[in-house]
Amino acid sequence: MLTISSQTINALTCRTACLVLPVFSGKKMSAHAAGELGKLVTTLQKRGDIAGKPGDSLLLPHAGNIAAERLLLVGAGDGKPLTRTQYLSLLNTIADHLHKVKAKDAALLVDEIGVQGRDHAWCAELAARQLANSCYRFDTLKKDKKPAALQKLTWHTSDKKQQKAIDHGLASGRAVAGGMALARELGNLPGNVCTPTYLASQAQQLARGKKNLSVKVLEEKQMRELKMGSLLSVSAGSDEPAKLVILDYKGGAKNAKPVVLVGKGITFDTGGICIKPGAGMEEMKFDMCGAASVLGVMQAIVDLQLPLNVIGMLACAENMPNGRATKPGDIVTSMSGKTIEVINTDAEGRLVLCDALTYAERYEPAAVIDIATLTGACVIALGNHASGLYSNRDELGEQLFDAGLQAEDKAWRMPLWEEYQQQLKSPYADIANVGGRNAGSVTAACFLARFAEKYPWAHLDIAGTAWNSGANKGATGRPVPLLVRFLQSYAHS
Repeated sequence: MLTISSQTINALTCRTACLVLPVFSGKKMSAHAAGELGKLVTTLQKRGDIAGKPGDSLLLPHAGNIAAERLLLVGAGDGKPLTRTQYLSLLNTIADHLHKVKAKDAALLVDEIGVQGRDHAWCAELAARQLANSCYRFDTLKKDKKPAALQKLTWHTSDKKQQKAIDHGLASGRAVAGGMALARELGNLPGNVCTPTYLASQAQQLARGKKNLSVKVLEEKQMRELKMGSLLSVSAGSDEPAKLVILDYKGGAKNAKPVVLVGKGITFDTGGICIKPGAGMEEMKFDMCGAASVLGVMQAIVDLQLPLNVIGMLACAENMPNGRATKPGDIVTSMSGKTIEVINTDAEGRLVLCDALTYAERYEPAAVIDIATLTGACVIALGNHASGLYSNRDELGEQLFDAGLQAEDKAWRMPLWEEYQQQLKSPYADIANVGGRNAGSVTAACFLARFAEKYPWAHLDIAGTAWNSGANKGATGRPVPLLVRFLQSYAHS
């Protein structure tokens, strides 16, 4: 894992593989560009090699009398605060250059760069997260492994008053990046490796040796005793047994009510009897990214030792077709006692989640948040930029929305109105598991809301944000940043 720390850096004498220095447009010059270094930057600007506009960059393999092996100049605008998008782009530019030259370490002199509406600690935290996240490589199953060369980052700070806040931001960013890396790794593993049993073992491994984190795993026999007929209807067609994994983090007061995170863990989704088209079906290994994100969040809050109690639940199953598989038209009985007509076996995520949401009642939770790659309809509605956010409490919904903005891991509030519930009517059971094509993401959330009436609840549909397709196919680690930010704010509220 990338080591990140802060200290006062002298641009001329710092020995590092790459020194990163901002260049401003106009007359402003970085305070770090003194003497010969300032003259060099001025010459490069006059020559037109770099203007200093956001998005500009210039890598010099050698620069005069400085001790650093390389000098990376990055455009920082006219000195006014950058937008958040510009700052993210700048960080990605830095990461791209560092990895391209295989730099083992780097020193960042970017403390002069401001971001609209954000403080220096936020800038440091986001830099730590983005640069550490850029080091992730999925080579677990490759013969030739090529890990990132970058091992160490140093962030310049000369303001001792801000040192503590900066260090806290760097630690937070690093912890979130670690959680994202775990979520990405699990998401990228194929379904023949990452089974429900494998996810349970990863949870147990995460808890090993940690005093305030424990794990228990409910097997199918125990789920039958609890009458979790909905969850078990999904695993009925698979040789892989379902698992309900419960992680219990005790960081708060003994009697403080916990926040419960429930992750959808469908380790492979064929669609069941309503089998999916073959094209792109390999991406259905990502259907457990909700559960993976819960594990990533639990790792991050353990690293940060947040002062609150959190329950992490992974509702894990494999959705396969065989002679025992649930069929369209079958009616199953959930743990809550509600009966469900299964119209579409490819709408299985809500079937595993509803029993987990009922099980969550026993913890008398302060809030319950489920995270699921639930509907293609959410991708159509919001694309790949924002997760869909639903809540039965406006306060909880707004807290999650704000956390997404703060963490640059955005979610967008969607309606959860009674009118949509009408689409879930069944003539044969208490509820149907789908409500037709119209507003598919909304009716999926409405289905889950029926099982979350006894506590404050929110639902994150991450079908559009949990992974990327195409040439850069892979799990993203979202919404780990959003959830960690929410829990940090909740812990200190």
